[in-house]
Amino acid sequence: MRIGILGGTFNPIHIAHLRSAEEVLAAQQLDRVLFIPSATPPHKPAGGLVPARHRLAMVKLAIAGNRRFAVSTIETDRGGRSYSVDTLRALRTRMPHARFFFILGLDAFREIGTWKDFRNLFLLCDLVVTSRPPFTQPPTRTLLPVAVRAEFCYRPKQKILEHHKGNRIIFQSVSALDISATSIRALRSRDQSIRYLVPELVERYIKRHRLYAGRVASR
Repeated sequence: MRIGILGGTFNPIHIAHLRSAEEVLAAQQLDRVLFIPSATPPHKPAGGLVPARHRLAMVKLAIAGNRRFAVSTIETDRGGRSYSVDTLRALRTRMPHARFFFILGLDAFREIGTWKDFRNLFLLCDLVVTSRPPFTQPPTRTLLPVAVRAEFCYRPKQKILEHHKGNRIIFQSVSALDISATSIRALRSRDQSIRYLVPELVERYIKRHRLYAGRVASR
């Protein structure tokens, strides 16, 4: 089984998250995309982060009706700081026969050298690096941290970086939807409409629980 992994704070989940997941699912011929809300993100300030129970509920509402989207509580159940390498190790233990495709944006990929045990990520899964078209630079080894560049070779025909152990870094353009959770929270803090930026059920949930109201949450 080919499983996409899309982690994040989802504070809140929005249309661009869903569209990117749908496009990666189709392009990489995935069987499922697993959305994984983080407990405590290590690379983002905690200010403005609503409790995990709300973020988890919003993800469930957002993906309702798409049988190829699913949600995992693996990080919120574990609690503490949510490190991707720990999550992938746990998932490989639970699903030893699955092939995992870890989905992340180009900006996050450029900072991957700061992640916990980042070298092990390349041994645990394929990476799908998404960006709005076009990519600003060719997907060569210069995008990688210096410490691991020698472990990869560039396949120009496929436009991928291939690790010497066989896993790949795949670069995929996705629709250029200029939507961010930061802007949604800011709109809510000013009591302005967020309609069509988030799924309707998510919008109702945010209003019902008065999430992000009356303040600008930090990114």
